[in-house]
Amino acid sequence: MRPVLTARQMAECDRRAIQEYGIPGVVLMENAGRGVAELAGELLGNVAEKQVAIFCGKGNNGGDGYVVARHLANRGARVRLFLVGKRSEVRGDAATNLCIVEKMGLDLQEIATSEHIPDLRSTDLVVDALLGTGLQGRVLGLLAEVIEVLSGSHAPILAIDVPSGLDADSGSTLGVASRATATGTMGALKRGLLFAPGREHAGTVKVIDIGMPKDLFTDELVNTWQVEAEDVRQMLPRRAPNAYKNQCGVALVVAGSTGMTGAAVLSAETVLRAGAGLAYLAIPESLNAIIEEKATEVISKPMAEVTPGHLGRAAVEQIEALLRQVDAVAIGPGLGTEGETVEAVWAMVASCPRPLVVDADGLNALAKKPELLLRKTGRVVLTPHPGELARLTGQARDAIVANPVDTAREWAGRWGEVLVLKGAPTVVATPEGKVFINSTGNAGMATGGSGDVLTGLITGLLAQGLSPEQAAVAGVYLHGLAGDLARDELGERGMLAGDIMRQVPAALRRTEDART
Repeated sequence: MRPVLTARQMAECDRRAIQEYGIPGVVLMENAGRGVAELAGELLGNVAEKQVAIFCGKGNNGGDGYVVARHLANRGARVRLFLVGKRSEVRGDAATNLCIVEKMGLDLQEIATSEHIPDLRSTDLVVDALLGTGLQGRVLGLLAEVIEVLSGSHAPILAIDVPSGLDADSGSTLGVASRATATGTMGALKRGLLFAPGREHAGTVKVIDIGMPKDLFTDELVNTWQVEAEDVRQMLPRRAPNAYKNQCGVALVVAGSTGMTGAAVLSAETVLRAGAGLAYLAIPESLNAIIEEKATEVISKPMAEVTPGHLGRAAVEQIEALLRQVDAVAIGPGLGTEGETVEAVWAMVASCPRPLVVDADGLNALAKKPELLLRKTGRVVLTPHPGELARLTGQARDAIVANPVDTAREWAGRWGEVLVLKGAPTVVATPEGKVFINSTGNAGMATGGSGDVLTGLITGLLAQGLSPEQAAVAGVYLHGLAGDLARDELGERGMLAGDIMRQVPAALRRTEDART
């Protein structure tokens, strides 16, 4: 897994590298600039005779820019340097590298007013070395004007560490932010590069190895990671050659109501697509005929109703009798919010001894009685989108969207359960305070039923023996990868949840073949 840091955590890594390991700051700056220069070469192809404009601020981000200028000039690029500020205001390691490029005779101009901002029409590449991760407050005045000119140019933009004007932690724009083609970020991923709008402003992100000791990125400092294929590969269950269906995991899905049988079928069938051996689907008894027609590989279990098509309180005893036969349970997809249906959810959450995934109307039921999460019997995985989490917690939806990592971490800790906060990207938080950010998925997955597929995937993996944390992390990754495979086949527009479900076996196969 790749560590994901806040600006403060990255600053602490810098401090420890310099003070505890004795790595001079100028060495870290040299490694950073050289790495960005290599990335510039990838964008430009043949560097010789290419026109490169490098915009530098007064701090260390600008210092990285001077190192980039030296390396590109040595490879034959025609480099122009622009300093927003005065030479006399540059300090420390940045001043050292500024002195070097001046002695090399590279063209450097101070930008003191908007009249000094250059014309970029003949430029092949713009390097944004203005602000970096240390930005505090909104970008105003001359800096804002410079950033707007950069973003308005037709040349590709390469940002150093983060696009200038971007909040490195939240991904929000602080007034105005450059829109990069690519970003070379130092040492580790920054959280703001993974969430909108920062993700769109950053373009393609590459982590630049600046020579920091790996043991700096320990659990003591890092509590957030981005999930990659190899991580999930190591979690996946293995089938014995002589396995039979009951040994491969048995799951029960409690779902469906009038008009919402599709959600129930998608969840239950995905349990099987995830590799489980058997899937039971508990549905209101009047829906049994249509379920048996729509889901031939799933074993339907008609349950008592309060009204036709809606599960009743009496179904709880029937469901409890099934629990001895299963390894994991999901409740909620398309279940409805009838009074007795809600009471059935409460009873299940409170007493279910098997690992339980709660989604959709299961979450809506819990929103009326969230204290049940502190009195439950077994382990629970909650899979809300921001609106559902807002109803569960009373927190504003906009606040959740603005800070999904810390919000998920807080509520997973409060409830003592794994929390899957769905979004772009989805994050998984554990009771111990760890957060895993997904690296797969696309906008085509914003379609009805996609969440039901995720519920079935996590439940199927739980049934096969994965822990709640593993099932959530792996399920989210595989769900996104299946969506990516469906997009590659069909395109984003018009993708259906069933298309995602049908790609789950291919996503499993690709992940099983992954190697770092």
